[in-house]
Amino acid sequence: MRRPVPWLALGAALVAAYGAADATAAADDPDYTTTVHAPEGDNDETHGRASSRVDRRDFEERLPRSAPDALRYEPGVFVQQTSAGQASVFVRGRTGQQTVLLFDGIRLNNSLWRQGPNQYFFTLDQATIRAIDVVRGSSSVRFGSDAIGGAVDALPLDAPLWADLAGLHAWPRSIFRASTADEQLGERFQLEAQWDRFGLIGGAGIRSVGLLEGGGAVANPADGELPWVPRFAEDGCTVNRETGDPENCRTQLGTGFDELTFDGRVSYDLGANRVLSAAVYGYREYDAPRTDQCPPAEGRWDECLTYDEQFRTLAYVSFRGDLAAGAAEDAHLALSYQRQHERRRLDRPASFVRLGGIDDVDTWGFVGSARTERIEIGAATLTLRYGGEVYHDRVASAAWTSFTDTGQTLFASRGQYVEGSHYTTGGFWLEPEFDLGAGVTLGLGGRFGGEEAHAPADEASGTAAVDDFWLTPVGRAGVAWAALDWLTLRANVDHAFRAPNLDDLTSRQQTGPGYQFENPGLRPEQALTVETGAQLRLPWLRAEAWGFWTPVWDAMARAPRSAADCPADDASCGGARARYQLVNLPGRADVFGVELSALVELPAGFSLSATLAWAWGEGPNPAERPADPGVAYEETLPLSRIPPLNGTVELRWRSDLGFYAGAALRWAALQDRLALQDLSDPRIPRGGTPGFAVLDLSAGYRFRRNLLVGVVLENVTDAAYRTHGSSVNGPGFGGSLLLEVGL
Repeated sequence: MRRPVPWLALGAALVAAYGAADATAAADDPDYTTTVHAPEGDNDETHGRASSRVDRRDFEERLPRSAPDALRYEPGVFVQQTSAGQASVFVRGRTGQQTVLLFDGIRLNNSLWRQGPNQYFFTLDQATIRAIDVVRGSSSVRFGSDAIGGAVDALPLDAPLWADLAGLHAWPRSIFRASTADEQLGERFQLEAQWDRFGLIGGAGIRSVGLLEGGGAVANPADGELPWVPRFAEDGCTVNRETGDPENCRTQLGTGFDELTFDGRVSYDLGANRVLSAAVYGYREYDAPRTDQCPPAEGRWDECLTYDEQFRTLAYVSFRGDLAAGAAEDAHLALSYQRQHERRRLDRPASFVRLGGIDDVDTWGFVGSARTERIEIGAATLTLRYGGEVYHDRVASAAWTSFTDTGQTLFASRGQYVEGSHYTTGGFWLEPEFDLGAGVTLGLGGRFGGEEAHAPADEASGTAAVDDFWLTPVGRAGVAWAALDWLTLRANVDHAFRAPNLDDLTSRQQTGPGYQFENPGLRPEQALTVETGAQLRLPWLRAEAWGFWTPVWDAMARAPRSAADCPADDASCGGARARYQLVNLPGRADVFGVELSALVELPAGFSLSATLAWAWGEGPNPAERPADPGVAYEETLPLSRIPPLNGTVELRWRSDLGFYAGAALRWAALQDRLALQDLSDPRIPRGGTPGFAVLDLSAGYRFRRNLLVGVVLENVTDAAYRTHGSSVNGPGFGGSLLLEVGL
């Protein structure tokens, strides 16, 4: 499976053009009215917070390659890529275990998520997403463990539930995508249908992505040499001896993958703005190499770590609407099942060895929330929001060594994790909001919850049993003052936490900086976000400015270890180029930052937007002080992978006739403040990650819901660049095409 067959796109387009002859004119109108829809402004989760939203039109005009890629223009958000098939979202300098990712309000984070960047938001099919909400800053009262940096919630496309539409109607759609920088071809067939009060939306997609061609090599700022990763194909990549500049380094090894997706959503209109839904979403990624390990730094060219299978399946039933007048309005209830599956292999042909592993986690969850109507209390009014959730993980894990010369396979006593482990997280929360009059609003909140971790012992590998429980109460307070009709001033204080998960407590794995082994004695991280902001709302201008400080106590970081510290009989640890163990840092770590954003509506359909974000992080040195006082030692060091100063500028034009065009600039400064583990991470060039500026041009035409043609010329200056912490350089100059045909 390397390329979607061309007749698939053609056939789907013909069906879309000639099928569903009974569709009404309302189906062609992009502004049709449904019986149930989500508001396009603040909602309960983002109200009063530093937040932003990416909507469907942004997806269609910018043509991002993935769901994380769609967030590159959001203030305070930075996107890292370990490979072309993986991407991780940073919110206020935090990512991975320190941000919460959701789909339709259902938690995606589970107990196997790793320190630092991970690939799991990439497993959301952007074709199924209506919008993405980003909440910046500590959010554990609402979202529970991990929400130190913030939360990202992807909202799915709704099934059609058009008012006063009787009988059976169906609207097929073909969505074709292609791009030149990575030879990407993709096709999705989608069907929407409605029969009286029942609505359906579903589809299936296929995508094949080849080797990614960048604008050139990104040189080490420290010495001008080529970084360890990525490696380049043998197409003339050299370093000019006279200038010291890399030349002809474009085609990146360890990139490319194949992808299948499927989804289905059935909704029933219960009336009175209430909807019952059942949905399933599936993602299947095949043959995705990890770029920094394919080949690895300082390793042979024929060695490669590949994710043979990166699967995610989510199925759930949900209710949205009013449950009880006055007491439980705008309720959301969801009962879910989710499976995350990974199968990987590490090929070492010179040793006639292939290392393999499988990790599965099954998660059952329930989440619920609602609010009361406004309650008059003297001159003030009270609105009460409340809810809770519980998620339970069950883990299966195995690892083996295959000898390719003899055909033998030996299974290890344990995998990357310990078979039979389980983990539970949950709690309930309450958020009262008081409107005190004179433009003053006071918001409070509290959560009481807990986490439980269990992992059996494995004597053969020297793995200790884990049986721990943590109670994690948190709270928040915020005040807003509408000083003028167009100006609101805000201040918030939020307490957040992250309890150790099974990855922290039990995993043994190869990470970017080196080999990491378990620490069963970890404590929860505790964080506090103190932020102030100003919001301007004029007919022609929307602007925000935020400043924040996030101190973190018991922050988890990788501490360097020697071979003598490795678990007994763990050859992978003893032979690693560097070894690490997670520890709770003594004292306090700090992250400071500023975020600015503005959108100006100009005459004749033009608009201009801009963002700017800066973050600074520092914490205690995770390494032990040397016994020799003559050895240099710093008490504090930068925190790992804090993004550099970065921003965007975007000019857009939209015509009433359906034409649109745009020019967008993304830029970042040099990041040379590196943590201890960053210095040994081959994904980060020696001396830090250089700054860059990338310009994209876009244009297209939209005819109602029948036709959409979009083109993006990316990186028109063919700049060589990479985002901080990434293994892959960004695409070079190329084109992307989107063609949607439907009724």
